[in-house]
Amino acid sequence: MEEKRRAKRMPIKLSLEISDLYKQDHVHVININAPIEVINISKSGIGFNSESILPVGYYFNASINLGEKETLHSVIKIIRSQPLEDRLTMYGCEFVGMAEILSFIFDAYEYKLVDED
Repeated sequence: MEEKRRAKRMPIKLSLEISDLYKQDHVHVININAPIEVINISKSGIGFNSESILPVGYYFNASINLGEKETLHSVIKIIRSQPLEDRLTMYGCEFVGMAEILSFIFDAYEYKLVDED
């Protein structure tokens, strides 16, 4: 199978909560209360699991902490979903509007993972 990802996915354990989703045409979904478990992250996006059904094509704001000092504030777009067992759905998302210069944070995180092995 051909690899289509633009950046290497790295495992990560994070919990986030989505309270609002929005779309560029000012469609807003509020009070979602969707706890999610982030399972991997890369320079281009994140993958997560959730019991909530979230619409593809919508956006949410996220603050992601990758270490003691590295916190990324980004807009994230849900680009795909895949049903899993036990009422879970896996989502693939991409970072939107994040400066390319911030890629050093992911390089440092990847280096830290290699160091821990």
